[in-house]
Amino acid sequence: MFDKVMSAYRGATYQIGRDRHGYGIWTVAAPRSQPLQRWPETPDGWAAAWARFTELEVPETIVGVARPPRAAFAPGGPAIAAALLGAGVALGVAGLFPAYLDGASLASQPFQLVAHVIYLAAWTASAALILAGGGRRQAGALLGTGVSAVTSGLFLADLGTVIAGGAHLGGAGLVLSLAGWLCCAAGSAAALLVGRDGTLSTARPAVLARPRGAGLGPAVLLVLAGLGAAAAFAPSWDSYTLRIAAGQARYITAGNAFANPAPVIAGDVMVMIALAAAVILAAFWRPARHGAALLAGAIIPMAAQAISALVQVGQGAPPAQFGISPAQASQLGLTISSGVTPAFWIYCAFLIVLAVCCAWMLFIPDHVPPAAPIYPNEPIYPNEQWRPASDTAVPVPLESGEDARSKG
Repeated sequence: MFDKVMSAYRGATYQIGRDRHGYGIWTVAAPRSQPLQRWPETPDGWAAAWARFTELEVPETIVGVARPPRAAFAPGGPAIAAALLGAGVALGVAGLFPAYLDGASLASQPFQLVAHVIYLAAWTASAALILAGGGRRQAGALLGTGVSAVTSGLFLADLGTVIAGGAHLGGAGLVLSLAGWLCCAAGSAAALLVGRDGTLSTARPAVLARPRGAGLGPAVLLVLAGLGAAAAFAPSWDSYTLRIAAGQARYITAGNAFANPAPVIAGDVMVMIALAAAVILAAFWRPARHGAALLAGAIIPMAAQAISALVQVGQGAPPAQFGISPAQASQLGLTISSGVTPAFWIYCAFLIVLAVCCAWMLFIPDHVPPAAPIYPNEPIYPNEQWRPASDTAVPVPLESGEDARSKG
Protein backbone atom coordinates (compact mmCIF):
# COMPACT_ATOMS: atom_id res chain seq x y z
CA MET A 1 0.00 0.00 0.00
CA PHE A 2 0.98 3.70 -0.09
CA ASP A 3 2.43 5.12 3.11
CA LYS A 4 2.70 8.86 3.49
CA VAL A 5 6.29 9.94 4.21
CA MET A 6 6.90 12.92 6.48
CA SER A 7 10.42 14.11 5.70
CA ALA A 8 12.52 15.69 8.44
CA TYR A 9 15.85 16.39 6.69
CA ARG A 10 16.92 16.30 3.07
CA GLY A 11 20.24 16.27 1.28
CA ALA A 12 21.32 16.23 -2.35
CA THR A 13 20.45 12.54 -2.85
CA TYR A 14 18.69 11.19 0.24
CA GLN A 15 16.05 12.24 2.74
CA ILE A 16 15.30 10.99 6.24
CA GLY A 17 11.88 10.95 7.80
CA ARG A 18 9.04 8.82 9.06
CA ASP A 19 6.13 6.83 7.72
CA ARG A 20 3.59 4.74 9.60
CA HIS A 21 6.16 1.99 10.21
CA GLY A 22 8.92 4.12 11.76
CA TYR A 23 11.96 6.08 10.66
CA GLY A 24 13.55 5.48 7.28
CA ILE A 25 15.77 6.80 4.50
CA TRP A 26 14.46 7.40 0.99
CA THR A 27 16.04 8.77 -2.17
CA VAL A 28 15.00 12.30 -3.08
CA ALA A 29 14.57 11.37 -6.75
CA ALA A 30 12.24 8.43 -6.06
CA PRO A 31 10.23 9.14 -2.90
CA ARG A 32 7.61 6.49 -3.86
CA SER A 33 10.14 3.67 -3.57
CA GLN A 34 10.75 1.37 -0.66
CA PRO A 35 13.00 2.97 1.99
CA LEU A 36 16.62 1.99 1.76
CA GLN A 37 16.49 1.02 5.41
CA ARG A 38 14.02 1.31 8.26
CA TRP A 39 14.35 1.79 12.04
CA PRO A 40 11.86 1.71 14.92
CA GLU A 41 10.29 4.98 16.03
CA THR A 42 12.34 5.30 19.22
CA PRO A 43 15.16 7.65 20.30
CA ASP A 44 17.70 4.90 19.60
CA GLY A 45 16.06 4.25 16.25
CA TRP A 46 16.32 7.90 15.30
CA ALA A 47 20.00 8.06 16.36
CA ALA A 48 20.79 5.00 14.25
CA ALA A 49 18.84 6.37 11.29
CA TRP A 50 20.64 9.70 11.51
CA ALA A 51 24.06 8.03 11.74
CA ARG A 52 23.31 6.04 8.58
CA PHE A 53 21.89 9.12 6.84
CA THR A 54 25.06 11.15 7.45
CA GLU A 55 27.15 8.24 6.13
CA LEU A 56 25.20 8.26 2.86
CA GLU A 57 24.73 12.02 2.45
CA VAL A 58 27.20 14.90 2.27
CA PRO A 59 26.68 16.77 5.60
CA GLU A 60 27.00 20.21 3.96
CA THR A 61 23.92 19.53 1.80
CA ILE A 62 21.63 18.49 4.67
CA VAL A 63 18.84 20.93 5.47
CA GLY A 64 15.68 20.72 7.52
CA VAL A 65 12.40 20.21 5.71
CA ALA A 66 9.81 22.81 6.64
CA ARG A 67 6.36 21.51 7.65
CA PRO A 68 3.78 22.63 6.72
CA PRO A 69 4.85 25.23 4.16
CA ARG A 70 2.47 28.14 3.76
CA ALA A 71 3.53 30.48 1.00
CA ALA A 72 3.04 34.11 1.91
CA PHE A 73 3.36 35.45 -1.61
CA ALA A 74 4.80 34.72 -5.02
CA PRO A 75 8.24 33.27 -5.77
CA GLY A 76 11.19 35.63 -5.67
CA GLY A 77 11.47 35.82 -1.90
CA PRO A 78 15.30 36.03 -1.82
CA ALA A 79 15.30 38.84 -4.38
CA ILE A 80 12.62 40.73 -2.45
CA ALA A 81 14.53 40.35 0.82
CA ALA A 82 17.78 41.50 -0.81
CA ALA A 83 15.95 44.42 -2.43
CA LEU A 84 14.65 45.54 0.96
CA LEU A 85 18.17 45.37 2.36
CA GLY A 86 19.50 47.28 -0.64
CA ALA A 87 16.86 49.97 -0.20
CA GLY A 88 17.71 50.20 3.49
CA VAL A 89 21.41 50.61 2.74
CA ALA A 90 20.63 53.31 0.16
CA LEU A 91 18.51 55.20 2.69
CA GLY A 92 21.26 54.80 5.27
CA VAL A 93 23.86 56.25 2.90
CA ALA A 94 21.54 59.16 2.13
CA GLY A 95 21.09 59.72 5.87
CA LEU A 96 24.82 60.29 6.39
CA PHE A 97 24.78 63.80 4.97
CA PRO A 98 21.76 65.80 6.26
CA ALA A 99 21.56 66.95 9.87
CA TYR A 100 21.22 63.95 12.20
CA LEU A 101 21.15 65.28 15.77
CA ASP A 102 21.44 68.86 17.00
CA GLY A 103 22.16 70.18 13.51
CA ALA A 104 25.26 68.03 12.90
CA SER A 105 25.40 65.37 10.20
CA LEU A 106 26.90 61.92 10.64
CA ALA A 107 29.43 62.66 7.90
CA SER A 108 30.73 65.66 9.84
CA GLN A 109 31.44 63.54 12.93
CA PRO A 110 34.06 60.85 12.20
CA PHE A 111 33.26 58.80 15.31
CA GLN A 112 29.60 58.63 14.27
CA LEU A 113 30.36 58.11 10.61
CA VAL A 114 32.60 55.08 11.13
CA ALA A 115 29.96 53.25 13.19
CA HIS A 116 27.16 53.82 10.67
CA VAL A 117 29.36 52.85 7.73
CA ILE A 118 30.13 49.55 9.48
CA TYR A 119 26.40 48.87 9.96
CA LEU A 120 25.73 49.58 6.28
CA ALA A 121 28.63 47.35 5.19
CA ALA A 122 27.27 44.46 7.27
CA TRP A 123 23.79 44.82 5.76
CA THR A 124 25.34 44.95 2.29
CA ALA A 125 27.19 41.69 2.99
CA SER A 126 23.92 40.20 4.22
CA ALA A 127 22.16 41.09 0.96
CA ALA A 128 25.01 39.60 -1.09
CA LEU A 129 24.88 36.31 0.83
CA ILE A 130 21.10 36.12 0.46
CA LEU A 131 21.37 36.53 -3.31
CA ALA A 132 24.13 33.89 -3.43
CA GLY A 133 21.56 31.27 -2.40
CA GLY A 134 22.02 27.85 -0.85
CA GLY A 135 23.32 27.70 2.70
CA ARG A 136 24.71 31.21 2.28
CA ARG A 137 21.17 32.58 2.04
CA GLN A 138 20.36 31.50 5.58
CA ALA A 139 23.73 32.74 6.83
CA GLY A 140 23.09 36.12 5.20
CA ALA A 141 19.62 36.34 6.71
CA LEU A 142 20.97 35.59 10.19
CA LEU A 143 23.84 38.05 9.74
CA GLY A 144 21.39 40.82 8.82
CA THR A 145 19.04 39.84 11.63
CA GLY A 146 21.82 40.07 14.21
CA VAL A 147 22.87 43.51 13.00
CA SER A 148 19.26 44.73 12.90
CA ALA A 149 18.49 43.43 16.39
CA VAL A 150 21.41 45.16 18.09
CA THR A 151 21.19 48.42 16.12
CA SER A 152 17.50 48.70 16.97
CA GLY A 153 18.52 49.82 20.44
CA LEU A 154 21.22 52.16 19.14
CA PHE A 155 18.77 53.94 16.84
CA LEU A 156 16.18 54.02 19.61
CA ALA A 157 18.72 55.75 21.85
CA ASP A 158 19.28 58.40 19.16
CA LEU A 159 15.53 58.82 18.79
CA GLY A 160 15.30 59.03 22.58
CA THR A 161 17.56 62.08 22.49
CA VAL A 162 14.96 63.81 20.31
CA ILE A 163 12.08 62.61 22.49
CA ALA A 164 13.77 63.92 25.64
CA GLY A 165 15.21 67.14 24.23
CA GLY A 166 12.62 68.22 21.71
CA ALA A 167 11.81 67.68 18.04
CA HIS A 168 14.14 70.51 17.01
CA LEU A 169 17.13 68.25 17.78
CA GLY A 170 16.23 65.71 15.10
CA GLY A 171 17.07 66.18 11.44
CA ALA A 172 16.41 64.58 8.08
CA GLY A 173 19.45 62.35 8.54
CA LEU A 174 17.85 60.69 11.56
CA VAL A 175 14.60 60.12 9.66
CA LEU A 176 16.40 58.60 6.67
CA SER A 177 18.57 56.40 8.89
CA LEU A 178 15.57 55.11 10.83
CA ALA A 179 13.76 54.33 7.56
CA GLY A 180 16.88 52.53 6.35
CA TRP A 181 17.05 50.45 9.52
CA LEU A 182 13.39 49.50 9.12
CA CYS A 183 13.94 48.31 5.54
CA CYS A 184 17.03 46.31 6.51
CA ALA A 185 15.24 44.70 9.46
CA ALA A 186 12.29 43.77 7.23
CA GLY A 187 14.60 42.36 4.55
CA SER A 188 16.51 40.24 7.07
CA ALA A 189 13.28 38.90 8.57
CA ALA A 190 11.88 38.13 5.12
CA ALA A 191 15.05 36.23 4.19
CA LEU A 192 14.66 34.03 7.28
CA LEU A 193 11.23 32.97 6.00
CA VAL A 194 12.30 32.16 2.45
CA GLY A 195 11.71 28.49 1.68
CA ARG A 196 13.67 26.17 -0.57
CA ASP A 197 11.31 26.95 -3.46
CA GLY A 198 11.93 30.70 -3.22
CA THR A 199 8.60 31.59 -1.64
CA LEU A 200 8.12 33.22 1.71
CA SER A 201 6.92 30.69 4.26
CA THR A 202 6.06 30.73 7.95
CA ALA A 203 7.67 27.32 8.42
CA ARG A 204 10.74 27.14 10.68
CA PRO A 205 13.37 24.63 9.53
CA ALA A 206 15.95 25.89 12.01
CA VAL A 207 16.91 23.66 14.91
CA LEU A 208 17.72 24.78 18.45
CA ALA A 209 19.64 22.08 20.28
CA ARG A 210 21.40 22.02 23.64
CA PRO A 211 25.19 21.67 23.28
CA ARG A 212 26.53 18.38 24.60
CA GLY A 213 29.86 16.75 25.28
CA ALA A 214 32.91 18.70 24.17
CA GLY A 215 30.74 21.52 22.84
CA LEU A 216 29.19 22.32 26.22
CA GLY A 217 32.18 24.20 27.67
CA PRO A 218 32.67 26.57 24.71
CA ALA A 219 28.92 27.22 24.59
CA VAL A 220 28.90 28.21 28.26
CA LEU A 221 31.93 30.45 27.64
CA LEU A 222 30.10 32.05 24.71
CA VAL A 223 27.01 32.83 26.77
CA LEU A 224 29.06 34.21 29.67
CA ALA A 225 31.09 36.40 27.31
CA GLY A 226 27.88 37.70 25.75
CA LEU A 227 26.40 38.57 29.12
CA GLY A 228 29.70 40.18 30.14
CA ALA A 229 29.84 42.31 26.99
CA ALA A 230 26.23 43.39 27.52
CA ALA A 231 26.98 44.41 31.11
CA ALA A 232 30.21 46.20 30.15
CA PHE A 233 28.32 48.29 27.59
CA ALA A 234 26.62 50.28 30.37
CA PRO A 235 29.48 51.92 32.38
CA SER A 236 31.34 55.07 31.35
CA TRP A 237 33.91 54.52 28.60
CA ASP A 238 35.27 58.05 28.12
CA SER A 239 37.72 59.65 30.52
CA TYR A 240 39.05 63.21 30.51
CA THR A 241 41.79 64.83 32.57
CA LEU A 242 41.59 68.63 32.79
CA ARG A 243 44.78 70.42 33.90
CA ILE A 244 45.43 74.12 34.35
CA ALA A 245 48.71 75.99 34.45
CA ALA A 246 48.61 76.21 38.25
CA GLY A 247 49.00 72.43 38.39
CA GLN A 248 45.49 71.52 39.46
CA ALA A 249 43.82 68.60 37.68
CA ARG A 250 40.37 67.13 37.48
CA TYR A 251 39.38 63.66 36.25
CA ILE A 252 35.98 63.25 34.57
CA THR A 253 34.26 60.20 33.08
CA ALA A 254 31.37 60.23 30.63
CA GLY A 255 29.17 57.85 28.71
CA ASN A 256 27.35 55.98 31.48
CA ALA A 257 24.24 54.49 29.90
CA PHE A 258 22.16 55.16 33.00
CA ALA A 259 23.14 58.83 33.29
CA ASN A 260 20.97 59.77 30.29
CA PRO A 261 17.29 60.72 29.93
CA ALA A 262 14.85 57.82 30.25
CA PRO A 263 14.19 57.37 26.48
CA VAL A 264 17.93 57.12 25.83
CA ILE A 265 18.34 54.64 28.69
CA ALA A 266 15.58 52.52 27.13
CA GLY A 267 17.54 52.34 23.88
CA ASP A 268 20.78 51.38 25.62
CA VAL A 269 19.02 48.70 27.65
CA MET A 270 17.51 47.33 24.43
CA VAL A 271 21.01 47.04 22.99
CA MET A 272 22.14 44.98 25.97
CA ILE A 273 19.07 42.73 25.83
CA ALA A 274 19.38 42.21 22.08
CA LEU A 275 23.06 41.30 22.38
CA ALA A 276 22.45 38.80 25.18
CA ALA A 277 19.50 37.22 23.34
CA ALA A 278 21.43 36.91 20.08
CA VAL A 279 24.40 35.28 21.81
CA ILE A 280 22.21 32.76 23.63
CA LEU A 281 20.32 31.88 20.44
CA ALA A 282 23.60 31.52 18.54
CA ALA A 283 24.91 29.07 21.16
CA PHE A 284 21.90 26.79 20.60
CA TRP A 285 21.43 27.28 16.84
CA ARG A 286 22.04 24.35 14.54
CA PRO A 287 23.83 24.08 12.23
CA ALA A 288 26.46 25.87 14.27
CA ARG A 289 27.82 27.80 11.29
CA HIS A 290 24.45 29.52 10.98
CA GLY A 291 24.61 30.31 14.68
CA ALA A 292 28.02 31.86 13.95
CA ALA A 293 26.38 34.12 11.34
CA LEU A 294 23.82 35.32 13.88
CA LEU A 295 26.58 35.87 16.42
CA ALA A 296 28.67 37.80 13.89
CA GLY A 297 25.70 40.02 13.16
CA ALA A 298 25.42 40.87 16.86
CA ILE A 299 29.17 41.39 17.30
CA ILE A 300 29.64 43.77 14.34
CA PRO A 301 27.64 46.76 15.67
CA MET A 302 29.09 46.27 19.15
CA ALA A 303 32.60 46.28 17.69
CA ALA A 304 31.61 49.39 15.74
CA GLN A 305 30.77 51.09 19.03
CA ALA A 306 34.24 50.28 20.37
CA ILE A 307 35.92 51.60 17.21
CA SER A 308 33.76 54.72 17.39
CA ALA A 309 34.88 55.33 20.97
CA LEU A 310 38.55 55.10 19.98
CA VAL A 311 38.02 57.48 17.07
CA GLN A 312 36.34 59.94 19.42
CA VAL A 313 39.27 59.72 21.84
CA GLY A 314 41.67 60.44 18.99
CA GLN A 315 39.78 63.62 18.10
CA GLY A 316 40.24 65.12 21.55
CA ALA A 317 37.68 67.10 23.53
CA PRO A 318 37.10 70.85 23.06
CA PRO A 319 36.78 73.04 26.18
CA ALA A 320 33.19 73.86 25.17
CA GLN A 321 32.26 70.26 25.96
CA PHE A 322 32.81 71.12 29.64
CA GLY A 323 31.17 74.54 29.51
CA ILE A 324 34.47 76.44 29.20
CA SER A 325 34.92 79.07 26.51
CA PRO A 326 38.11 79.16 24.42
CA ALA A 327 39.02 82.49 26.04
CA GLN A 328 38.71 81.03 29.53
CA ALA A 329 40.70 77.96 28.54
CA SER A 330 43.49 80.16 27.21
CA GLN A 331 43.50 82.30 30.34
CA LEU A 332 43.72 79.26 32.63
CA GLY A 333 46.26 77.43 30.49
CA LEU A 334 43.81 74.54 30.27
CA THR A 335 44.83 71.28 28.65
CA ILE A 336 42.47 68.34 28.18
CA SER A 337 43.67 64.75 27.84
CA SER A 338 41.21 62.16 26.49
CA GLY A 339 41.28 58.45 27.20
CA VAL A 340 39.13 55.44 27.98
CA THR A 341 38.20 53.81 31.26
CA PRO A 342 39.06 50.24 32.38
CA ALA A 343 35.42 49.32 31.67
CA PHE A 344 36.06 49.93 27.97
CA TRP A 345 38.97 47.49 27.88
CA ILE A 346 36.93 44.89 29.76
CA TYR A 347 34.23 45.33 27.13
CA CYS A 348 36.81 44.84 24.36
CA ALA A 349 38.09 41.67 26.05
CA PHE A 350 34.58 40.21 26.07
CA LEU A 351 34.17 41.12 22.39
CA ILE A 352 37.40 39.32 21.54
CA VAL A 353 36.15 36.19 23.32
CA LEU A 354 32.90 36.43 21.34
CA ALA A 355 34.83 36.76 18.09
CA VAL A 356 36.97 33.71 18.91
CA CYS A 357 33.84 31.70 19.75
CA CYS A 358 32.28 32.83 16.49
CA ALA A 359 35.29 31.56 14.53
CA TRP A 360 35.24 28.29 16.48
CA MET A 361 31.57 27.72 15.63
CA LEU A 362 32.39 27.78 11.91
CA PHE A 363 34.33 24.53 12.33
CA ILE A 364 31.88 22.54 14.46
CA PRO A 365 30.78 19.43 12.51
CA ASP A 366 27.09 19.54 11.70
CA HIS A 367 26.49 15.81 11.30
CA VAL A 368 25.78 15.14 14.98
CA PRO A 369 22.30 13.65 15.47
CA PRO A 370 19.68 16.35 16.06
CA ALA A 371 16.71 15.77 18.29
CA ALA A 372 14.14 13.40 16.84
CA PRO A 373 11.60 15.37 14.81
CA ILE A 374 8.26 16.09 16.41
CA TYR A 375 5.43 15.32 14.04
CA PRO A 376 1.83 16.52 14.30
CA ASN A 377 -0.44 14.45 16.50
CA GLU A 378 -2.86 13.98 13.62
CA PRO A 379 -3.28 10.64 11.78
CA ILE A 380 -0.71 9.88 9.10
CA TYR A 381 -3.65 9.84 6.70
CA PRO A 382 -5.70 12.90 7.65
CA ASN A 383 -8.48 12.35 5.11
CA GLU A 384 -9.42 9.00 6.66
CA GLN A 385 -10.85 7.79 3.31
CA TRP A 386 -10.16 4.19 2.29
CA ARG A 387 -11.10 1.68 -0.35
CA PRO A 388 -10.18 -1.99 -0.83
CA ALA A 389 -6.98 -2.46 -2.82
CA SER A 390 -7.90 -5.99 -3.86
CA ASP A 391 -10.02 -8.96 -2.89
CA THR A 392 -7.98 -9.20 0.29
CA ALA A 393 -9.30 -5.77 1.30
CA VAL A 394 -5.93 -4.29 2.14
CA PRO A 395 -6.74 -0.60 2.82
CA VAL A 396 -5.19 2.09 0.62
CA PRO A 397 -5.64 5.83 1.20
CA LEU A 398 -7.46 7.60 -1.62
CA GLU A 399 -5.10 10.58 -1.35
CA SER A 400 -1.54 11.03 -0.16
CA GLY A 401 0.89 13.90 -0.17
CA GLU A 402 4.44 12.68 -0.36
CA ASP A 403 4.24 8.90 -0.19
CA ALA A 404 6.29 5.76 -0.41
CA ARG A 405 5.33 2.29 -1.64
CA SER A 406 5.75 -0.45 0.92
CA LYS A 407 4.49 -3.96 1.35
CA GLY A 408 1.70 -4.29 3.87
